[in-house]
Amino acid sequence: MRARLAGALCAVLLVVTGTTAAGVSGHGRLRFAVTLSPSAARQAGRAAVDGRAYVIVSRKGDSEPRDQIDITGGVPFWGRNVDGVRPGGTVVLDAGGGTYGYPLKSIASLPAGRYSVQAFFNTYDTFRRGDGSTVKMHMPCGDGMDLFDSPGNFSSSPRWVDIDPAHGGTVDLTLDHLITPSQPVPAGGTCQQGNPADSAHVKHVKIQSPALSRFWGRPIYIGANILLPAGYDPDGSVRYPVEYHFGHFTTNAPRGFREDGGNAFSKWWLSDAAPRFIVVELREENPFYDTSYAVDTPNLGPYGQATTRELIPAIDARFRTIAEPYGRLTSGGSTGGWMALAGQVFYPDVYGGAFAGYPDPVDLRREQIVNVYGDGNAYETVREWDRTPRPDSRNVAGDTNYVNAQENLWELARGDKDRSGGSWAMWEALFSPRGKDGYPALAWDKASGTIDHSVSAGWTAMDLSAKVAAEWPTLGPKLQGKVFVYVGDTDTYFLNTAVELFQQRTDALANPSSGFAFVYGRAKQHGWSPYTAQEWFQIYADHVARHAPKGTDVAAWRGPRATPRLSASGGVIVPPEKHVGLPR
Repeated sequence: MRARLAGALCAVLLVVTGTTAAGVSGHGRLRFAVTLSPSAARQAGRAAVDGRAYVIVSRKGDSEPRDQIDITGGVPFWGRNVDGVRPGGTVVLDAGGGTYGYPLKSIASLPAGRYSVQAFFNTYDTFRRGDGSTVKMHMPCGDGMDLFDSPGNFSSSPRWVDIDPAHGGTVDLTLDHLITPSQPVPAGGTCQQGNPADSAHVKHVKIQSPALSRFWGRPIYIGANILLPAGYDPDGSVRYPVEYHFGHFTTNAPRGFREDGGNAFSKWWLSDAAPRFIVVELREENPFYDTSYAVDTPNLGPYGQATTRELIPAIDARFRTIAEPYGRLTSGGSTGGWMALAGQVFYPDVYGGAFAGYPDPVDLRREQIVNVYGDGNAYETVREWDRTPRPDSRNVAGDTNYVNAQENLWELARGDKDRSGGSWAMWEALFSPRGKDGYPALAWDKASGTIDHSVSAGWTAMDLSAKVAAEWPTLGPKLQGKVFVYVGDTDTYFLNTAVELFQQRTDALANPSSGFAFVYGRAKQHGWSPYTAQEWFQIYADHVARHAPKGTDVAAWRGPRATPRLSASGGVIVPPEKHVGLPR
């Protein structure tokens, strides 16, 4: 997916002496000398650090430069990998081959001017994994892999400096700030997955995963945020169905719930009108991304096993859940949409229905708009005499916000070997086999976008559409009528195209027919849903009640019946006022 730049991204460590200059000192090629403060290193408890050093420049002073990095409209930054930086040691970033940046590839391309300049250091830990590989990666600590605000990383105080690359010189910067966890870490505890506080209706679970700890070669924790229904009695007789609402890492209350009932959902949740559900949102930040995608993969490890065999049983043991597949539903949008569908497909004996919104690519003949199996280049459509950049993000009017190459090269500047914490890197970690170096095998050259089909052919194992079609004789009886997918037909990231391919494949399945439901929002972008959260819970209640074992008493949790929203065959009905594209 990304390029190995010739001679780039190598580990370089230069130790220099002298005092920090007030501006740009010396002559020759422009360079930034980034020194690790001994006091910051002591605070972190590190005798030496590995990782990636950055320099960020901005013409604006209203916020720190590290907060102004983005795919479009962001400020220039450059990074390089380094090993064994000791307190007082200095890393030099210049126009040499070891430094790579975005949107300006080389430091030499920076125009002369006055800049707010900041250094940053993303620390890597060494993981000697159970699969025999050794990798260096950053372990998030309650931040959800927010790279430039992640505990254990270092930053410098921004400085205003007059810079002219034509005249060269050295800009000295000192990494004197250590980022610390935003939530208190209990004695003997860990900042992994954060440490949010409980409230009356919101509880939290965190466990050490034996499976993941074996894989990563150190203690690895996973957790969950739990929203309890009104009237929940831990000693009562009622057991409740569970919505596993997947998405990105957060320590906030599930579904935006507020104890004071201060928004529409919370007011409804606490009322007699709401069916009584338990909501679970996972906390599974990891060295690649802010969530694990909750499946087993060669690069992330057994997160599916950890979720379904370790975390869910722990939740069932602590709370009054219906600990049966019919009582567990998956839901989510975008990343969470993929997770909702994948959970149902990979673990049909754990979950009883998937409600997936605008999911990440579910058919890899369209990873956004790239056919990883057939296209030659991920960044451009290449013809004999011309090339056309592939768009990555669009608006409803059809304007391109940015193209594939931009986001991929932005991620490459943040970190090579899929260590950027970005979406494309995570997809590669999710879909690819493990490479010979222990990191994900690269599906395309990071600089040029040229696809390596010997790698992308291996993506079929995680291609949900391909998996369902190939395994339908086994999966069919378990999945029939249990998959509901909705997406805007002008999804910002073109995710509707993969949904359409998935529908074409599953509509053709027989013995049994799939019974899957698909709803498309006309001229709707990423994030569109045909229902409010309140309406979805009524649909969930109908679904659970329909699939409960015969004779099961559902009255204690179901509450008042809303207008039926399921067809006789079990498909979602879109009311006339929301009829924006019936299943096709």
